[in-house]
This record gives sequence, C-alpha cells and structure tokens, in this order.
Amino acid sequence: MYTTDLRTKEQKQKDQREAIAQVGEDDIAFQARIDDDQFIEPKDYMPEAYRKTLIRQIAQHAHSEIVGMLPEGNWVTRAPSLRRKLILIAKIQDEAGHGLYLYSAAETLGVSRDDLVQQLHEGKAKYSTIFNYPSLNWADIGAIGWLVDGAAITNQIPLCRTSYGPYARAMVRVCKEESFHQRQGYELMMAMAKGSEAQKQMAQDALNRWWWPSLMMFGPPDEESTHTAQSMAWKIKRFTNDELRQRFIDATIPQAEALGLTVPDPDLKWNEERGHYDYGDIDWDEFWSVVRGDGICARDRIQARVKAYDDGAWVREAAEAYAAKQQQSAEVA
Repeated sequence: MYTTDLRTKEQKQKDQREAIAQVGEDDIAFQARIDDDQFIEPKDYMPEAYRKTLIRQIAQHAHSEIVGMLPEGNWVTRAPSLRRKLILIAKIQDEAGHGLYLYSAAETLGVSRDDLVQQLHEGKAKYSTIFNYPSLNWADIGAIGWLVDGAAITNQIPLCRTSYGPYARAMVRVCKEESFHQRQGYELMMAMAKGSEAQKQMAQDALNRWWWPSLMMFGPPDEESTHTAQSMAWKIKRFTNDELRQRFIDATIPQAEALGLTVPDPDLKWNEERGHYDYGDIDWDEFWSVVRGDGICARDRIQARVKAYDDGAWVREAAEAYAAKQQQSAEVA
C-alpha cells in the first residue's frame, strides 16, 4: 500500500512522543491497569469520559431495577395462591435492593442519588425498554421471570468482571438473586404449560408477546451501538450486544422446547456450521420508538414512580430527623 507520509523516522518518533504526552501519563497508566484486568476503585485516577460512561450505565441499570418492579407489582393482589404471592413479593423486594446497590455504586463516582432519581422522573434518564410493555395476564409474570430476567442474567454475569470495582462487586449478589428469579419464572411457565389447555394458551401468548422485546433488551445491533467499542476497550463491557443476544437465544430455545411452547420466529433454525441458532430480523423501529418514550406504558411508569416518590416523602423526612437526633445525642454524650 502506498503512503504520502514523508516524515523521517526521527520525526515520526517525536510526533508519537508528543501524542502520548497529550494523552497524558495518567491515562496511559489507567489503560495499562485495564489491560491487566485490574479493578479501578473510586479513589483511583480515571478519565472523565470513563466516569461519565459508568454513571450513565450504572444509573440506567439502577433505574431499570426500580421501574422493573411495576409490571409485577400489578399482580401481587391477584396471585393465584399464597405461595405465588410470597414468591412475587420476595422478587419485587430483591429488585428494590438491586436498585439500591447500584445507586450506591453510582454514588462512588461523585454523583448524587437524588440527582439520578430526578433525572429519571424528568425523563432525562433511560431505563430498559422492556418495562414499557404491559403485563396482561398471570402467565406474563412467568414470562418476565424466564425471559426478561434470563436476558438480564446473560447481560449481567459478565459485569461481575467489569473494570470498575464497586459495580463488579454489586453485580455478584445481583446475579445470584436474578438466577433465582429466572428459575421461578421458568417453573411458573412449566406449571402453566402442563396445566389446562387454556393455561397453556396463556403461556404461549405470554411468550409471543415477550420474546422480541426480550431480544431488544441487549441494545441495538453492534453496528448501531455508539458506546460498545469504547466500553469494550475499557472493559466495562466484556461482550458486544449481538454476542450476548446470541448467547441468550442459544440457551433459551431448548428451554422453550422443553416446555412444549413455540418461539414466535418462523426464521429460527439451528445453524450447524455456526454452532448457533439463526433468527429473524428484529423490529428496530419499534425498539427506537420505545427508547424515545413511545412505549405502551412509558408515561404510566414514570407517573407511578413520581407518585411513589412523593408519597414516600414523609418516610425520608422521618429518617433524616431520626438520624439528626441520633447524631445530636452522640455529640452530647
């Protein structure tokens, strides 16, 4: 290949040294730690772009856990048995805890939790598009556990090795609890699929409605993802969107077959040469529409979160008053 670079070897070396100096020795040392698979901790040096990327991702993750309680909370009073009610309440409680772990991780990056929550309420922050779809019947609770939490686990297990220490450590417990949620959802779907014909049809209907939105959870295709390349270089992400999506599909299809249910994709087939399932085109127009806030339940979700926050103001005020009283007593003592 021809080149028009007429610089001498010495000039090239000088220009390279100047470029490195502009990057900064701290940035070079930072990337070296990343490449060596070391955790970055809150007091360590980090580029501002790395910090902002983490805040965006962790905040979106935390918001998703909190908003994710809403489709399930709608069914607590209508669970068909005490056992199912207890399982659902326990799961919703876990999701609240996950949100708190993640907000705490974000705070180590110098951002206020109150600011993050305000951004969510004002529509300035994103959460997973999956939660802007409605839960229409009891089988949806099983589909959410099996598919939505299954997709979440696929996405989140690699985050246990993400480069930012507080995020990685938070994900260890989150993933353990999410694995129970996925099993509970699958067990519910199994009970429905082995029940009456009407129950099996409910399970199939839930699968039909939640399959494609679950695939969208991994984000846009790699060629349209604006953050993947840099996040991979910083090892915030370990796999691309499409790699994780393929992993989820390969794991989930045999589970659907075991249930006797049909995945709503006529193009789905095993590719012996690739060693993976081929699948049909995802409706990315729908994905981007939901991202922009046009999801079926988008406005309802935010309104519900704002109302819950406002209704809980007295709890926060009481907690602050109690903490102040305790501190005053300690100072007197």
